[in-house]
Amino acid sequence: MPPSPVTRRAMLRSLMASGAMVAAPAIGGKAWAAAPTGVRLSDGALTIAFDAAMRSQLSHGGRVVTSAAAAATLRTDRGPIDRFLFLDHAEAAADGPHGKGRQHRIRATAGGGIELQLSVTFFDRYPGLALYDARFRNTGTAPIAVTGWQLATHDLLAHRDGAWTFAGASHPDRRDWVQPVKPGFDQRNFMGMNSSDYGGGTPVAVVWRRDVGLAVGHVETVPRLVALPVTAQPGGTRIGISGDAQMQFAPGATLALPTVLLMAHEGDHFRPLDAYRRIMAERGLAAPAIPESSYGPIWCAWGYERNFTTEQVYGTLPKARALGFEWAVLDDGWQTSEGDWKVDRTKFPRGDADMKAFADRIKADGMRPRLWLAPLAVDPGTDLLRDRPDMLILDRSGAKQDVTWWNAYTLCPAYQPVIDYHRALVRRIIGDWGFEGLKLDGQHLNAVAPCHNPAHKHERPEESFEKLQDFWKAIYDEAVAINREAIVEICPCGDSFAFHNLPATNNTPASDPTSSWQVRSKGKTFKALMGPSAPYSGDHVELSDGRNDFASTYGIGAIPSTKFTWPADTTNPTDKLPPGGFVLTAEKEALWRKWIDLYRANMLARGKYLGGLYDIGFDKPEGHAIEKDGVVHYAFFADKWDGPIALRGLGEGRYTLANGFTNAALGTASRDQGVIRASFEHFLLVRATPVAGGAA
Repeated sequence: MPPSPVTRRAMLRSLMASGAMVAAPAIGGKAWAAAPTGVRLSDGALTIAFDAAMRSQLSHGGRVVTSAAAAATLRTDRGPIDRFLFLDHAEAAADGPHGKGRQHRIRATAGGGIELQLSVTFFDRYPGLALYDARFRNTGTAPIAVTGWQLATHDLLAHRDGAWTFAGASHPDRRDWVQPVKPGFDQRNFMGMNSSDYGGGTPVAVVWRRDVGLAVGHVETVPRLVALPVTAQPGGTRIGISGDAQMQFAPGATLALPTVLLMAHEGDHFRPLDAYRRIMAERGLAAPAIPESSYGPIWCAWGYERNFTTEQVYGTLPKARALGFEWAVLDDGWQTSEGDWKVDRTKFPRGDADMKAFADRIKADGMRPRLWLAPLAVDPGTDLLRDRPDMLILDRSGAKQDVTWWNAYTLCPAYQPVIDYHRALVRRIIGDWGFEGLKLDGQHLNAVAPCHNPAHKHERPEESFEKLQDFWKAIYDEAVAINREAIVEICPCGDSFAFHNLPATNNTPASDPTSSWQVRSKGKTFKALMGPSAPYSGDHVELSDGRNDFASTYGIGAIPSTKFTWPADTTNPTDKLPPGGFVLTAEKEALWRKWIDLYRANMLARGKYLGGLYDIGFDKPEGHAIEKDGVVHYAFFADKWDGPIALRGLGEGRYTLANGFTNAALGTASRDQGVIRASFEHFLLVRATPVAGGAA
């Protein structure tokens, strides 16, 4: 239903009380009396009802799911302008990169002083989704001090079972990307820097109930300094998009907002993020082609930490290869410092020659070498900082941007000498030394602060933030120009991965997960943002629950990764080792071997992740499904479960069921009879194989 009607007299009082009358009204009484009462826009799945005061209310499938709220707000030093008089509406066919659809153009005014122009476009191929293009125009006679704006803000009505949220912002506490919305929940989800070295992310937020959800984000092809706040309210969960815009808004001037995505959907965050990925690809921003080598299991030498010796690494390679690992990653510690990137001659006495020999040795042992690097970080006391201080990001006061983990500073990715310096590093590592991949690591990789360094001559300080994606693309292009099969892994430790950097990476990790839940929830997110066969690794299994939870990696269709040591742990750790260390005992070796064999036998990472079948927030037990060569592989997770489990997504005919880990028979199932009873602790894998001819 549309919002309740508002009398014009009451609406005028509301406009004046809200501060919306920023100039003498230009609309006479007759025009006001003749103004339309609002308009309902719909594609059949999503309905947006605007009333005469430009409040909007959303319905999904014919059912109201939000309260009425201001469609748009302009923040000023005299208060928000959030009540407008609806003037007119025009509709026309739309046809562009997102296919055919309908575009609606709405005009409204706040007392004749501010005009709101709002375009709402629906697309046939994206039911339930609308794109908003909004702009404000100062139609008054005096300048207005604008402080910000807000768009597409709604309260998803409360449900007795509560709500969940996905938020694409990054935080230094490395919180979960997917969380329940509890009383008092309030997360601003700012897409800029949320500390000196944590920031950026995917500019989409999602809230959902068991029956319906809302997603809001922007679809600009460069990152924007916006916020996507999610806040618990007494009657529901508020979601929207806002931005700061400190400016003197002159008469006749126009303020255009980023193009905003609004989507009503069923299920968790997977469907809206999948739609966002496809829309962004249609706008020219997509993940690159994925080489087959990207799916190889990964062994990393980080178990030996920074004080590794080459003998330790060489001694572990045969064991890693025998277990089925294909990549060997040399992590932090090969260099003298971040920034100079000179070879540590206490480990590699001949410098460059020894680095090449190291990569050759890995290849000789039947594995692929990948090298760790922390681009854009420079340590105090380095030659680079002494010789090229002009490369630094500086804030308004001239202070440097810190990288806390290495006690380093951040270089500006939008400064050409910085780009050239890193391209030369890539040529050295991939071209001269012969490494076949890069592990680009550090929480500072996801976003950078606006740069005020006068040496860079930026047109706007925000260029450093907006052009970070171009820096990563330059690194990627340099690597694949030398070796077209090169792997470029970006690992922004703990950040919520910046979507705009995806065209520059062909391998993504869980990036320091703090739990198995993060391994799985991040995996589901990446399968939406990069595609259902995205090469995502669960990161070192030693970071999972119990430090051995390969099931969470396998079940999400991720690539196994480990940092085990063998035959002994390092005797000179830089950090305190966990109980039992990282050494591969005989018991662990048997388990590691079983999981790697299982991964290599089924290669679920290359299968099609069916992210719309299970709701990661509400479905119990937690479920995931992957289709590979006609077989559906299910993974269920719970501390303890005893009860029915629904096998969703089965095709025509019958399927034989087996435990995907033990291979024990579990009976048969079909689309109409897809519920089984199961009892398990931690995880259950179910393999559903079609029966030839459809008979059991």
